[in-house]
Amino acid sequence: MNDWPEGWSDDNRGGNRYGQGSAGERPEGARVMRHVQRPAAPPQQRPAPPRPAAPPRQRRAEPSPYGGPDENTGYDSGYSTGQVYGGGGRDGGHGGGPGGRDGGGHTPQGRSAPDWRRRIKIGALSLVIVVLAVSIGTYFWADSKLRREVDLSKVIERPESGKGTNYLIVGSDSREGMTSDDKKRLHTGSAAGKRTDSMMILHDGANGPTLVSLPRDSNVEIPSFKGSESGKLYPARGRFTKLNAAYAMDGPELLVRTVEFNTGLHIDHYVEIGFGGFAKIVDAIGGVELDIPKAFKDKKSGADFQAGKQTLNGEQSLAFVRTRYAFAEADLARTKNQQKFLAALASQTATPSTILNPFKLYPTMGAGLDTLIVDKDMSLWSLGKMFFAMKGVTGGDGKSMNMPVAGFSNGNVDWDKPKVKQLVDQLKNDETVTVSGR
Repeated sequence: MNDWPEGWSDDNRGGNRYGQGSAGERPEGARVMRHVQRPAAPPQQRPAPPRPAAPPRQRRAEPSPYGGPDENTGYDSGYSTGQVYGGGGRDGGHGGGPGGRDGGGHTPQGRSAPDWRRRIKIGALSLVIVVLAVSIGTYFWADSKLRREVDLSKVIERPESGKGTNYLIVGSDSREGMTSDDKKRLHTGSAAGKRTDSMMILHDGANGPTLVSLPRDSNVEIPSFKGSESGKLYPARGRFTKLNAAYAMDGPELLVRTVEFNTGLHIDHYVEIGFGGFAKIVDAIGGVELDIPKAFKDKKSGADFQAGKQTLNGEQSLAFVRTRYAFAEADLARTKNQQKFLAALASQTATPSTILNPFKLYPTMGAGLDTLIVDKDMSLWSLGKMFFAMKGVTGGDGKSMNMPVAGFSNGNVDWDKPKVKQLVDQLKNDETVTVSGR
């Protein structure tokens, strides 16, 4: 039986293609056989160089069925890696070879971009810390310079406190710390001790600040009081005299006691500044611009002013607020000038150009705080509130006035008592002031 399949010879190729084989004993001659080639063994594949580990936050793409490496041939189409010809490989294009590889066939790790958001946060936090440190340091430095010399606990029989805060602001003729040349230049004279040249009540409340000047020649009664140094009780003798005499008798404590007794208004804080400190503050801020409506001169104070807008230095400013003999109503006219000047001083000092400029802020604070005398309970915060309330007087939020006056007797100023009572009631209740004074 012939096992050869039929149809493999040229003779029967045209018939039955599968053939029948030969029935003879010997095998037939070689026949043309169809070439059947076995698949060649795959070539030895050189192991690919190791790839660097992917960054932790990157996820390796899954092989795509439409491309990628062929396990048998080692051919990589490049489509599965997201590679763009002419650009870098997975490392962002670093390296000199194709696909971002370097000359050795390795893909270098890319350098991460700077985190600007983090840098900005750190910079801002550092700036805040520096500002806070400077602010806190400045606060304690300034607070340590306050001269808390007035003890209001020594004041007896005080009226009840009302709403808002009341400051008694006093300008004294103290020559403390002044040289003989300073006294001559500022026309202060050389009198011993100190007296009050100006007195004002500043009320700071919900309805805006109110500044009330107390003429130094106000006719008031000196009440009973306890000596600030001796602690001895001095009974009232029904004595009427000028208001500034109370300060001359027993200092700030008796002055506060006299103001409270004659007005019925509780004084919360006391602030006093002398001639020298006043002039230094003005010079430290570079002068104060003021509009003087009418020219005037006064040999005693050294005043010599032309009408119009002008910038006053420390010496001129002191002369302006002290002048009294150049006016018909000497004391009342002077209190109006004092109000006008102090409001302008506060308005021009409490500005960003002064507060944010250390070259102006520190000299200004140093000049003022060295000669400023306050009560023992006065904080730097309360002093700042007083200063900004003073600024508000001219900013349209407040009011300035003299204590209501009824007339004059023996050269002294008599208060209009019904109006004074109405004014004090409005201040106590923190109401809008409707009373007017001369």
